[in-house]
Amino acid sequence: MTAAQEYQPLPERKEGANFYTADYRVRTGDIDQEMRVRLDAVARYLQDIANDNIAALPFYETDPFWIIRRTVIDVLEPITWPSDFTAERWCSALSTRWTNMRVRINAVSETNRFNSEMRPNGHIETETFWINMTESGLPARISDLAMETLEPMTDEHRLKWKAMNPGKAPAAADVDLPDREHVLRITDFDPFKHLNNAAYFEAVEDELVDHPDLIAKPHRAVIEYLRAIQPGMQVTIRRQRIGDTLLMWVMTPDDAGNLQVAASVSVTLIPE
Repeated sequence: MTAAQEYQPLPERKEGANFYTADYRVRTGDIDQEMRVRLDAVARYLQDIANDNIAALPFYETDPFWIIRRTVIDVLEPITWPSDFTAERWCSALSTRWTNMRVRINAVSETNRFNSEMRPNGHIETETFWINMTESGLPARISDLAMETLEPMTDEHRLKWKAMNPGKAPAAADVDLPDREHVLRITDFDPFKHLNNAAYFEAVEDELVDHPDLIAKPHRAVIEYLRAIQPGMQVTIRRQRIGDTLLMWVMTPDDAGNLQVAASVSVTLIPE
């Protein structure tokens, strides 16, 4: 079985490229028991700045519908509570129907009466693969106005999809860990009955409790969304630890009751 791809740093911003910036604050609902900002909270931050960015862009009316195909989160230095942070967002690659959008998150840590220990400032780098959609949910060409806005941010104008995770799950008998069920809640779904991107990372955080070494050092989390999960579906998690990498497959039954992969996940240590 193939683990996640070999680590490659996310691309730097093109010199002189425009970018969107916004300031936010870490809340207690974003953190775990060690005051660390969880991956699902990072996913919500990415959604927040994407919504704020799109609302400020000239193509807000022509290209308002986008879905995420992949999210990459490089936790170079964990963000902790209390902290303020700045998020910077720009296009790092695009084609006629999709884009890679980079978000850089730099935090400034603080102390308070509940967490009096001064901690390092957090630093997280992310990249998300977005597909432009029609209102009816079909892939669509990016408008001329949007292309004119995004193209100057990057020299990569022929972006192609290439999976970073193994999309096919191994048989249950071929992994060391037993399958487990993951319970979804109605609050995990958006108004379009799509499972919220952050909700997938809640399942990842459930698993990382048993793999604390993977979040004790710089690490990369990659999730690729393969099939829609709708309200009422039963979700099964298949997982396998291979060295410094945790692999997960979020699975749902098809009409015949056979499990199919809805999302693939990898969490791996970033080489020093």
